[in-house]
Amino acid sequence: MDPLSDVIALLRPNTAISKPINGRGRWGVRYAAHDAPGFTIILKGACWIAFEAEEPWKLEKGAFLLLPSTPAFTLSSHSGIACELRDPTDVAVRHGEPEGEADFEALGGTFRIDAINAPLLLALLPHMIHIPASEGRSMRLGRVIDLIMDECGGDEPGKDMILQRMLEVLLVEALRWHGVAPGDDRAGILRGMRDPALARVLGAMHADARADWTVASLARIAGQSRSAFAARFGSVLGCGPIEYLARWRMALAKDALLRSAKSLDRIADEIGYESASAFSTAFRKRLGCPPGKFVRLGGVYDPTQDRSNGPGLQ
Repeated sequence: MDPLSDVIALLRPNTAISKPINGRGRWGVRYAAHDAPGFTIILKGACWIAFEAEEPWKLEKGAFLLLPSTPAFTLSSHSGIACELRDPTDVAVRHGEPEGEADFEALGGTFRIDAINAPLLLALLPHMIHIPASEGRSMRLGRVIDLIMDECGGDEPGKDMILQRMLEVLLVEALRWHGVAPGDDRAGILRGMRDPALARVLGAMHADARADWTVASLARIAGQSRSAFAARFGSVLGCGPIEYLARWRMALAKDALLRSAKSLDRIADEIGYESASAFSTAFRKRLGCPPGKFVRLGGVYDPTQDRSNGPGLQ
């Protein structure tokens, strides 16, 4: 797989909640912040959304909004109206007038991702991805949204499963859409994949994380001098090539420790360490605890000690 696919596969995204939201007449609701990736697709009509200390703006039919970590926000039928505090729910929501045909419909929910490497998702995304209908319609992402809208409008067998899979595809498409957005100059893997020379290097490192890579050997793959390559990689990825490799190895190690019965020797070998001892030392240095304790704690540790998901994996 390519590097972005590797990262997404490690996150194991799936749809935790997917619910219909509709409204009629005048209504306004507000929600407190919650630490989960949230999304909304407008299926009919329009609504106004506003985040704390920001002016409200309009979401129209066909628009897609993805929030990696959902801040406090308001949602309303009209700009500037009073909003009632609501708690998030995993069931269908009706706003405004309880009777009559809805003049606003949306699909909203949250994604569940693997908690162990959750910082990878936050590093992959900006604070918000908003794809207006006018932009999404001319792209693959727009066609995925159309399929989701069609599925929501029917009641065919297997509807829930199909929607879940489509929403997972939508998450990946949103990542790719942002990754090719003009003017995006954030350091990270998405920007690196747009650079042909660095894409070759990233592909090589992800294809063989256990290899004894050096800056010189990676520079040869890039077709650049050692100094030029190191400078370019650091500028685009936000860290040096060997540091990037170390972070990716730790992400793989955390996943293997909690999701497999592999021995430390095997994990160490698979990600490029000469011995279990060398791997344990590197792991403790980066995460603040040895692999055995990490497993006993179920991966629950002080994230301020974890330097394995830094800017290079954005």
